Amino acid sequence: MDTREQNREIGELLRAFVSRTVDFYEHIENEAVCRPAAEDSLSRIEKQAIPAGGRSVEEVFREMEQDIYSSTLLGQHPRSFSCVPSTMSLLSWMGDVMTSAYNPHASCRVNGPAADLVEKKLIRWMCEKAGYPEGSGGLFVSGGSIANLTALTAARDAKLAWEDRGRAVVYLSGQTHASVSKGLHMIGFCREQIRILPVDESFRMDMAALQSSVRKDLADGKIPFAVIASAGTTNTGSVDPLRPIGGICRKYDMWMHVDGAFGASALLSETYKKELDGIQLSDSLSWDAHKWMLQTYGCSAVLVRRRDDLVRSFAAHPEYLKDAETSEGGVEFWDLGPELTRPARGLKLWLTLQTMGTEELGRVVEHGCELAELAAGIIRKEPEWELLSGPWLGIVNFRYRADGSLSEAELDAVNQEISAEITDSGFAQIFTTELRGRKVLRMCTIHPETTKEDIRRTIERLMETKAVSDRRQEQNKSRTA
Repeated sequence: MDTREQNREIGELLRAFVSRTVDFYEHIENEAVCRPAAEDSLSRIEKQAIPAGGRSVEEVFREMEQDIYSSTLLGQHPRSFSCVPSTMSLLSWMGDVMTSAYNPHASCRVNGPAADLVEKKLIRWMCEKAGYPEGSGGLFVSGGSIANLTALTAARDAKLAWEDRGRAVVYLSGQTHASVSKGLHMIGFCREQIRILPVDESFRMDMAALQSSVRKDLADGKIPFAVIASAGTTNTGSVDPLRPIGGICRKYDMWMHVDGAFGASALLSETYKKELDGIQLSDSLSWDAHKWMLQTYGCSAVLVRRRDDLVRSFAAHPEYLKDAETSEGGVEFWDLGPELTRPARGLKLWLTLQTMGTEELGRVVEHGCELAELAAGIIRKEPEWELLSGPWLGIVNFRYRADGSLSEAELDAVNQEISAEITDSGFAQIFTTELRGRKVLRMCTIHPETTKEDIRRTIERLMETKAVSDRRQEQNKSRTA
């Protein structure tokens, strides 16, 4: 087929696709959250080869819609409460469509001066929100895992001489995101160099344990070089004592990194930003816009108090890039992180902010927190249910505890069953997690289109699920009696 003819056909397909997509999101609350893949679709994909000759673009397009996208789990559904659900808006999607259409190479100013300026302005704005001084900086990366990895690399190079790396130790809590340990391993630290500290009753890093561990490591000839604090843990939404951690880091000359992947967005709320007091003392911060700022994946930022710390770790100036070095001081985005070729991830965030304004995004954060408080209030009133943590930054953990007649193992099994049944129903998605060895149900309520009625109906469904399970067990007992 002639390229121009094919392009016209693509245009027709996409125009219809955009219309269907907008309609889909207008009524997404009527869709099942979990949409299992049809076995015949999986079978067709499994049997399909990569063809030597091309096929009709319309045929492939229809195939993609039917067999691939139709079975995608809707993490952006207003009743998706598992993990940290996607809050994506059509504004961000529009920015995605526009950015991918023009496909800017966003590693240096010369390739896209306007896009480069937009991302730099966004980074400065986020640094200001974090309380960072002049000379701070950062860049957009694909997600919190890469943001953490990038910051930890800068921390290692800023604080440790090559010959001292084997004696270095880093401190995190049992609630720290798994990407931190993975990142530390990737940049050369073994398990014995990572101190996993206990948490207090609110699942925050224990300060006495941190102080004690640092002093012991110093006495043993180790080099304490970094503390990883959490601003909104994935499990509970808890925020580590940021100001005390900052004080300890300064006392012992350690790098303070804050994993704020989802919780850093509380900085946008006048009501909840006080929960992050002390974040301004950190040396680096990870902040995912694709979690609470309505962005599609992946749109995350790594921010540092001193931009030069990133330059030290990542700058490279090969001869074939000399003509593109046009920014102030010769520092381009490719000098601040591991990527050379990188997409302009921040443009869709710019579009969203320019359209909505920061006050509306602050209200999105407040809405999510209020919904978690509503869920916690409902659970507190139920005698056979108990609240395990929260509500903190839009996350609440609870479980069915029965009347005291079930063992811990039986309670774990019952709560796992409740989670599976409501998720399989398609009405809502709720996964379990473990807190202090107990299986619990966890809700993350940060989607701006989730309503109070969604919260009430979901909890009612959980309780109905338990009642049905009880009746089924009684029937089984009667049959075997």
